[in-house]
Amino acid sequence: MIDELRVRDVALIHEATIDPSPGLTVLTGETGTGKSALLSAVKLLMGERADASAVREGADSLEVEGRVFLRGGDPDGVIVRRRVEATGRGRVDLNGSMASVRELASGVGASIDLCGQHEHQRLLQPQSHVELLDAWAGDSVAEAREAFSRALASARAAERELERVSEMSRDSDERVDEASFVLRRIDEVSPEEGEYERLEETLPTAEHAETLLRAAADAHEGVVGDGGVSDTLSSMVEGLRDAASYDERLEGYAERLESALIDIEDVAGDLRRYQDGLDFDPDTLGRMQERMAQLQGLLRSYGPRMQDVFERRAKAQELVECSRDGGRLVAKAKAALDEAEGLLSQRADELDAARAEAAPRLADAVTEQMAFLQMGTASLGIAQHRLPRAQWTSSGPSSVELMYRPAAGLSPRPLRRIASGGEVSRVMLACKVVLGEADHTETLVFDEVDAGVGGATAVSLAQVLARLAKTHQVIVVTHLAQVAVVADRHYLVSKSGGEVPQTTIRRIGGEERVAEVARMLSGDQSEESLAHARQMLESAAEDA
Repeated sequence: MIDELRVRDVALIHEATIDPSPGLTVLTGETGTGKSALLSAVKLLMGERADASAVREGADSLEVEGRVFLRGGDPDGVIVRRRVEATGRGRVDLNGSMASVRELASGVGASIDLCGQHEHQRLLQPQSHVELLDAWAGDSVAEAREAFSRALASARAAERELERVSEMSRDSDERVDEASFVLRRIDEVSPEEGEYERLEETLPTAEHAETLLRAAADAHEGVVGDGGVSDTLSSMVEGLRDAASYDERLEGYAERLESALIDIEDVAGDLRRYQDGLDFDPDTLGRMQERMAQLQGLLRSYGPRMQDVFERRAKAQELVECSRDGGRLVAKAKAALDEAEGLLSQRADELDAARAEAAPRLADAVTEQMAFLQMGTASLGIAQHRLPRAQWTSSGPSSVELMYRPAAGLSPRPLRRIASGGEVSRVMLACKVVLGEADHTETLVFDEVDAGVGGATAVSLAQVLARLAKTHQVIVVTHLAQVAVVADRHYLVSKSGGEVPQTTIRRIGGEERVAEVARMLSGDQSEESLAHARQMLESAAEDA
């Protein structure tokens, strides 16, 4: 739910703030006042692509800031700030931390649905109808769809495996000979897992064993040999302790030197053990160097990593084996594909059955809402048609399409072919009402939902929007007075003249709201229009 929205330098808006109601909020104003600029701001809040042309003329950048409460989210809400510079560069902040547009769209954007002309067009695209049905059907279809998607992925993997094995069985003699050579060469060396890494670690020590022994022996002798560091420090400690009888402070120095002497003698012991652990064997070193050369030869040919060498051997072995017994491997892959296709066909039937059970119930629910919207005996149906196997996608094996019947007795035909713009708007609204909580959307923003609507239909539209606002936050840009009077909050969008026109948005109430409703009714604010507007507002308040 959008708790607050602040807009700066978007199109004709210099600065504006709105605090939408948790229920129904309307924005009204004469044509051309800049209501679309606010919708652009909402799109930015949702994480849609930024357009530098939306920056107000003369401004360096635009900024949209909002606080949004997400279901199950932080009780203090999420603070979103979106900035777009005139150069096209943008920045997104969520709760003061930088974020990506994708994060914004998947979080805040998923809670807001902007139902404008693009949504009308989407309703005319059959590929969106299956998503509509699945969203409404919920778990019963979701589980079947997930099982079908997994089966389809398995079938595709089995098909790729069959193609791969078949291709290998058809490979030319030249490629088989090359694979046989690779296999022989690697097997002649017979590398083991981790062998190269162990040699990398131990070979430098073996190659420089003499130098290492000499350094360790010299250091050991310097510590414990005659006249070495150990003897010198021992004499110092003894001298200091003798003198300490005259000055006790020297005892402390003696103890510190004695502690250092203990550490030095420990190091000497470690050096001795280091020498004992070094095994200087020229024959062993030669074998290690020869082995390293062999492994490095494989790396130069098939590397750069030993893992690449092992993978190359596995592929070569598979190709050689396939050339020897290609028929058996192809038959095995074909059997695996047949099994995968059998399971896929079963999952396809299950998904179609789940959708076929849900489709009539969804169609009846939408048709009921269409009746509330004064669409007479018009009704909605849902057609499902099994596609050829080659056309199956992760969304299912069948096409799903909304079918529209303008009146009882007429044949249903695809919605995209026969419905008018006004009819599509009302069908879309009916679908949104029916989806209810299933779409997981908390805020619905409607633009042009009243296209081609008037008279009794306008009253019905207002009633449906008011009902929808009991389960969702609804924001509507409208030209209908019937919708405006049932709103919980009413914002007026106006535009001032001047060299650079400017759009202002402010909340109205009382007589100011009466005047705006009168303008929407008749285009003027005559006494008759004002009286009619006042009556409508009073009646809406009584019905609320």
